[in-house]
Amino acid sequence: MLTKLLPANVATAESTTDPADVFLYPEEEFLIRNAVPKRRLEFGTVRWCARRAMGMLGLPPAPVVPGRRGAPQWAPSVVGSMTHCAGFRGVALAHSAEFASVGVDAEPNAPMPEGVLDSIALPQELLHVRELEEAASGVAWDRLLFSIKEAVYKTWFPLTGQELDFTDALVSVDPDEQTFRARLLPDPETLSPAGPTAFSGRWSAENGVLLSAIAVPAARLATAGAPVRRSAPRICRAGSAF
Repeated sequence: MLTKLLPANVATAESTTDPADVFLYPEEEFLIRNAVPKRRLEFGTVRWCARRAMGMLGLPPAPVVPGRRGAPQWAPSVVGSMTHCAGFRGVALAHSAEFASVGVDAEPNAPMPEGVLDSIALPQELLHVRELEEAASGVAWDRLLFSIKEAVYKTWFPLTGQELDFTDALVSVDPDEQTFRARLLPDPETLSPAGPTAFSGRWSAENGVLLSAIAVPAARLATAGAPVRRSAPRICRAGSAF
């Protein structure tokens, strides 16, 4: 499913089941030494996917451990993103010479708990979601908005080292083309002025899973200027899952 959403030169690997006896490197095994079985399965399978994607790029298998804010640490020549939810695990990787950043997110195609949408959506987005719900069924539009904002975060954070709140991006969704656009609403005192000001991507709703994906070409970022990395970002966002 990820393959349909990303350029051909982005390597993707995914699974809807958890293979038995997935190999983990010692440093990965250490991270889940006290994890419950469900967590161990999703952790192992998404790394199994990651190593498959590494092979597609001609890279040797390597451990994937989290860095700051849980972002996966890739080889210097690689950018990428990993995601998992009930019934889906997936990874997208690309050579950093071709792409500046890649962000993917998977969520179950089911409405979010009561009150969550109000906490993540801007007023324009609340109206947009209501319009989408009236016009088209079969998609949990509130959950899709959440997924898109997660994909935006996963794309932005590796570029800038800065965190975003849900309300720092204004999202619009095209239900017919299955695309989206996210415009950042930066405070010039806090957000990197040289980072991207908008992201565009694709989404899908298949087999009970919502997927959102963004790939930023390296050439686009070079044209806009290199992002500024700051060691002490002033925007906080809790609970983002890479």
